[in-house]
Amino acid sequence: MAGNDFLFQRPTFVSSQNTLAKFVARPVLRFIDREVASGVLLLIATAAALIWANSPWSDSYGDFWHAHIELAIGSWRLHDLYLGEFVNDALMALFFFVVGLEIKRELVTGALNSVRAAALPAIAAVGGMVVPALFYVALNTSGEASRGWGIPMATDIAFAVGIVALLGSRVSPHLKLFLLTLAIVDDIGAIGVIAIFYTDDMSIAWLLTAVVGLVAIRVLQRMRVWAIPIYAVVGVFIWYATLESGVHATIAGVALGLLTPARPLLPERDAQSIVDCLPDDATVAEVRHASFLVRESVPLTERLENALHPFTAFLIVPIFALANAGIELSSNTVSDAASSNVTLGIILGLVVGKPLGITLFTWVATKFGFELPTGVRWPNFIGMGMAAGIGFTVSIFVAGLAFEEPGITDLGKIGILVASAAAAILALAIIALTPNDEHGEMS
Repeated sequence: MAGNDFLFQRPTFVSSQNTLAKFVARPVLRFIDREVASGVLLLIATAAALIWANSPWSDSYGDFWHAHIELAIGSWRLHDLYLGEFVNDALMALFFFVVGLEIKRELVTGALNSVRAAALPAIAAVGGMVVPALFYVALNTSGEASRGWGIPMATDIAFAVGIVALLGSRVSPHLKLFLLTLAIVDDIGAIGVIAIFYTDDMSIAWLLTAVVGLVAIRVLQRMRVWAIPIYAVVGVFIWYATLESGVHATIAGVALGLLTPARPLLPERDAQSIVDCLPDDATVAEVRHASFLVRESVPLTERLENALHPFTAFLIVPIFALANAGIELSSNTVSDAASSNVTLGIILGLVVGKPLGITLFTWVATKFGFELPTGVRWPNFIGMGMAAGIGFTVSIFVAGLAFEEPGITDLGKIGILVASAAAAILALAIIALTPNDEHGEMS
């Protein structure tokens, strides 16, 4: 039995039928439980990649991820990819599909549904994107290195939430929810940056084809077509058209996630009441109909997220780390990184710019009537902002898009690894040493 399932059986607020417990507390606990575990796997995969890339078998690391994959149907060759590109363009599209589902859920029924509730985390997220980018640009003003300004803007939800969760009850639940909301807004910003600024050689014909596919999805929904396999086929078509268009294929995943219905197709009903209505001698057809009613009274976003999140968190993201974190840490590489403005810009952006931007923009917002989450002191809040400086997964992803030269890409990845480790350590130290039982004041 999972830890949280056991927790929900205890006579506590979390296990009660209170609306806040059902729709906020329990989902947040499940999310945190998953993110902590996936963060551990992510660390293991990263360590494995670094060991492999610096072992006597280092050549096999590059050879393995550059193995050629050919997608073809009969004589029709669809697209040539090597294995690393398949991970980044195909598997990560599914990861971003789940991100799109999370964003859609938050926009419709979650924290982003209320303008007032979402405003302060959104303001903080903007600060956490703008200030790190400015730090980076200040050190890298021209050439290919200047394209990396999007790298320190990202927050890795799995690591950030996992670090905060390690401190348990020392962290206010309100602060955890604030971090989750901030990270979702941060994801929206990262997706926008990828779509707008890291797209080259766009094919309008293929892009319009992808748009037609998205319109077809919407038409099918309006026609109340509920067969998921049909949407899966159309979704693959949209992904392929996006890949060929020059827009990064992961944007297709996000778009499909945002199109997924976040409200139940049938009125929400208690599953037990549906089962109770079944006669004792119910037929197979009646049981099947009751099962349909139960299933369709749960939003599709929730069903898909529950089904796919473990797959993306525990398999796809670790595979991504294994494919992308293998950096050769030779004396020359380390020496180059130590003197590189790319590496320094990313470290300063994530470790200094991220918490500074989040805290500064939030502090200004409090001067206009907004309030910190209940029971949160400013030092504790700064620790949360430091946790948001763990860029890792999305930062590495953006680095692969921003730079074409492998040498510069490696310098960027070294900066991401160093910055993420430093941000995690500082976040743990700051939050652990700061009580959270009252509001602090910043003059």
